[in-house]
Amino acid sequence: MKICRYDDGLPGLVEDGSIYPLREPLAAAGAVRAGATMAEIVDALASHPAVGAGLESARRGKAVPLASARLLAPIDNPPAIWAAAANYRSHQAEMKERVGAYDRTRFSADELMAEIFLKPASSLIGPGGTVILPKIAKHVDYECELCAVIGRTARKVSAENALDFVYGYTMCWDISIRDPWGKGRHNTRNIRKGFDTFCGLGPWIVTRDEIREPQDLRIEVEQNGRNVMQAHTADMINGLRDLLRFLSDVTTLKPGTLITTGTPAGVSKLADGDRLKGTIGGIGTMELGVVAER
Repeated sequence: MKICRYDDGLPGLVEDGSIYPLREPLAAAGAVRAGATMAEIVDALASHPAVGAGLESARRGKAVPLASARLLAPIDNPPAIWAAAANYRSHQAEMKERVGAYDRTRFSADELMAEIFLKPASSLIGPGGTVILPKIAKHVDYECELCAVIGRTARKVSAENALDFVYGYTMCWDISIRDPWGKGRHNTRNIRKGFDTFCGLGPWIVTRDEIREPQDLRIEVEQNGRNVMQAHTADMINGLRDLLRFLSDVTTLKPGTLITTGTPAGVSKLADGDRLKGTIGGIGTMELGVVAER
């Protein structure tokens, strides 16, 4: 199953080239309150007993053609956006070469996961959105990542049971300033990666049952029609299960929380007028434009 936000922020069920409005049918079934947010809808879809009736009612409603709808970031109000750092050896190596990043090869798993950072919800944009390159930035990269969406409240979960708390998966573009503030050992990620438009999300959320194994997905990116990234989630240093184990030991992960898992190698500098196209197997494809701040 795929769920999305579209047009004026409406929650929708994506099936067979159509979008079926979700909010009213789920509210009528007693699964959510009237005016529920997407995080509340994810919470209900993950566990509320009335969801089945609400979904059947939605499928009988008037659909909107997917091709004529404007897709938005599938969640606009996540409780948190947690982002793994340097979670692929190949990316660690390229960043040492490109910007002189410090050596993390001797870090333990938990030492590396302690570099996880937060991105603000204000940085979110959706499919077809535009990344704005700030005037202050001399070097901005794209990063393309698998992102998990929490469905049930998770606190101190084991790695073995971690995926039970995932509702589904989406794609995250972690846009990142490298210069200024991108060198040295002081941690400036929350600023460098927190500008408005610096978190692309979409095109929708694919439920966990449709992804057999999150560590077995291909990631591909085109920049202006040229293939710049070919990667596989099996190459993560810390897989999603361990990221969830680590984070849930630190903080309560509430429904709608986003956990993005780090970028593989193949990041590249963005310029005014660029077009990005990312694809993650089993999830879908999402495009972004790029413009310089005027």
